[in-house]
Amino acid sequence: MTTIQRQHFGEHQGQAVSLFTLTNVNGMRLCVTDYGCIITQLWVPDRHGQTEDIVLGFDELASYQAGHPFFGAIAGRCANRIAGGRFSIDGDEHILATNELTTGQHLHGGLRGFDKYIWQAQPDGDGIIFSRTSADGEEGYPGNLRVCHRIGLTENNVMTLSFSAETDKPTLVNLVNHSYYNLLGHTHLIHNQQLKIEADFITPVDEVTMLPTGEIRRVAGTAFDFRNARRLGDAMLHRPAQDFDMNYVLKPGQGELHPAATLICPQSGRVMEVHTSLPGVQFYNAFKLSNKVWNGKAGHRYQAFSGLCLETQAFPDSIHHAHFGNVVLRPGEKYHSRTEHRFSTVA
Repeated sequence: MTTIQRQHFGEHQGQAVSLFTLTNVNGMRLCVTDYGCIITQLWVPDRHGQTEDIVLGFDELASYQAGHPFFGAIAGRCANRIAGGRFSIDGDEHILATNELTTGQHLHGGLRGFDKYIWQAQPDGDGIIFSRTSADGEEGYPGNLRVCHRIGLTENNVMTLSFSAETDKPTLVNLVNHSYYNLLGHTHLIHNQQLKIEADFITPVDEVTMLPTGEIRRVAGTAFDFRNARRLGDAMLHRPAQDFDMNYVLKPGQGELHPAATLICPQSGRVMEVHTSLPGVQFYNAFKLSNKVWNGKAGHRYQAFSGLCLETQAFPDSIHHAHFGNVVLRPGEKYHSRTEHRFSTVA
């Protein structure tokens, strides 16, 4: 069975911060802290049974507190971008921080999003339930939002990410885990890994604001076509700055979960299959990491293409595009989503 250990990880604003280590029978190991629900380590066996840490991050709490590009963290109350930091519900306008300086948009919950709080933490079988109440008006969002985020590790090498939330006023909710993955290990680059995304369409963006135009466009004949597994280094040659930061419209499936993406590392044999209840996945290949110096675990410097994100989500800026789907949560309703990362190996 999965075991859970808890240790002191530091302090934040006078409160103790904990690090939880979940280990299953196969030696797979997941470390997560109650500061920002951040996944700090994920040790996964290769085809020979040797484990490697496959997520980007830091060894110490101080580096997370100093600011980072959401390594392993929760993004919320509403992940991704909101145009101009403004939205209206039932005729009431709400103003948010425009905290993404390069685009002038609201991003991932604002100046102090969910990633910058200590959460209540309770072990729960093969996982941890993290919970907190986001107060009415926090970062400009209406309503007291009660949030639970369960992170688990099963005996058959599945990492589970579940979110639930309830509110006392109409508000926006789009909760995301923002881990950066590299199946060869966090000290390598992603070029030789292969990616498949279960999507025929994307929601293209304006290249300056990075906001969706509202169009839903076919991937066929474009650089964004990952309907069949492609070597990432080859795909990146078809983008002007080797850049990918795009929401994919996932094919609907049967039951609660449908396939979102598969990442394959031929060198190690590791495979990660992502399944989700959500309608979209944001593929970001970390092309911006070289814009700043990020000295990560064991002092390794993370540069562009050191990892990739597969953020299962509602579509970006959905509040301004009715055909994108509903991201408004109302009193009496319950938000729920689930994503699984299923790990295996190939010969």
